[in-house]
Amino acid sequence: MNSTILVGKHAEHYATRFLIDQGLKLVERNWRCRYGEIDLIMLDRATLVFVEVRYRKSTTFAEPLESVNRAKQQRIIATAHAFLQKNSSWQEHDCRFDVVAAKSSNQTYSFDWVQHAFEAL
Repeated sequence: MNSTILVGKHAEHYATRFLIDQGLKLVERNWRCRYGEIDLIMLDRATLVFVEVRYRKSTTFAEPLESVNRAKQQRIIATAHAFLQKNSSWQEHDCRFDVVAAKSSNQTYSFDWVQHAFEAL
């Protein structure tokens, strides 16, 4: 596994812990289908939350939150629809799309959690 993928996996791991500390429950991690992948699927009370975790070592080109452009949002939305089709027990839940931007300094992560970062139109 290359170092970029490893750093991303670490960021996802710590983001998961961060969200659990905020009261969310993990449903799925790295759910994939032909449309793409959702990093984390979590439950916030009765709301199913599709979470995109973004880590950037450098913000020279774009902040982590800015990197979730409209095309990326559309792939996440399509993947969320596929998840709901395959897992009908979740279809009655409200859903939302969050982005967690991870930054690290001296082996310590900090997070910027944007709830309702975008909507399925």
